[in-house]
Amino acid sequence: MKIAILSRNPNLYSTSRLVEAGEARGHDMIVVDHLKCNIELEKKKPRIYYKGAYLNDIDAIIPRIGASVTFYGTTVVRQFEMMKVFTAVGSIALVRSRDKLSSLQILAKAGVGLPKTVFTNYTKDVEHFVDSLGGAPLVLKLLEGTQGLGVVLAETKNAATSVLEAFNGLGARVIGQEFIKEAGGADIRVFIVDGVVVGAMKRQGKEGEFRSNLHRGGSATIIELSDEEENTALKAAKALGLAVAGVDLLQSSKGPLVLEVNSSPGLEGIEKATKVDVAKKIIRYIERSV
Repeated sequence: MKIAILSRNPNLYSTSRLVEAGEARGHDMIVVDHLKCNIELEKKKPRIYYKGAYLNDIDAIIPRIGASVTFYGTTVVRQFEMMKVFTAVGSIALVRSRDKLSSLQILAKAGVGLPKTVFTNYTKDVEHFVDSLGGAPLVLKLLEGTQGLGVVLAETKNAATSVLEAFNGLGARVIGQEFIKEAGGADIRVFIVDGVVVGAMKRQGKEGEFRSNLHRGGSATIIELSDEEENTALKAAKALGLAVAGVDLLQSSKGPLVLEVNSSPGLEGIEKATKVDVAKKIIRYIERSV
């Protein structure tokens, strides 16, 4: 098969590993910068023009779409879908997962455990906003934040109201969530491929840091999931329609709570922590599907 990885940088760990895994399985692997694709629309004749030629011989794509280019990246994925090309991550699921508020609403409707969450449209009654989450400490997140950026732990009510007022003044939309103290600055990343958990790691934030993102100096170790944790992760990925996903969980006294479902999860952390060839499992999923 000829498989295209939609990625802006062929040297990224995840991209290069997918190329390596695909070539090891005998496939023709190419990396396509989705921002450099021209989309041509005509009745029953969708086409993609890229670097002087039409991409008309692709059997499958693996989207690796960054959050900052979700709009155009999703458009390119949708165009491939119109061309009857299999995609490891569908355009609708990609859009759902990137809209933090919408994805939380979908997860809540599906009965997935979540930290209590409040969203408001620049409310003036910031004290009620804080009180509705059980008071401080609480977590405030920018809707557009990624990799732990735009996430603030407000440890007192005064701090929470001040941060909210500041965000409101900047016209920045935020989500408020209860702070799960018993998580201890750690979360669990569960990697799912085709309805199966292929690996899980516990990410621990560095000293004095409540965010566990590896990009922010956190560490990762392999973990064996409980049945409840595994079922919660699978349910979350299914609710959003994602066959390939990274589900982030918090361990709480109320059971596992989903923080986020990532539609382009990085491979480096999970592969190094678990020693599992996740890239190969994604390629095998495509082989079964095409």
